Amino acid sequence: MVTIVDYRISKNADGEEFISLILEGSLSIVKSSETGNFYATAKRCSITSTFDEAKASSLIGRGLPGQIIQHECDPYLYTVPETWEEIELSHTCRYVPDPQVEEKAAIKEEEVFA
Repeated sequence: MVTIVDYRISKNADGEEFISLILEGSLSIVKSSETGNFYATAKRCSITSTFDEAKASSLIGRGLPGQIIQHECDPYLYTVPETWEEIELSHTCRYVPDPQVEEKAAIKEEEVFA
């Protein structure tokens, strides 16, 4: 289960605004590779939507079935907002719906087009 924790207004390549929902996964405990200490964290990602700002705001706090997973990608530089430290990452996080929910949606779509 993931939770909608915020939304963001962005612009596409044509300059048109759209709303992205910010999703957060469940709490996990991670061991620092540098200090060896444990810390609490939660994976976050965003997904685009067709909602207006009022609807996106009303969805904050709502849960969605699924999880946020790490997806390997080409290395890129990322600036940590709190410390301005620049680090190299080779993964992104993305939302994956609950497989059972995804399967049910596919079945409904087949029924519509049958």
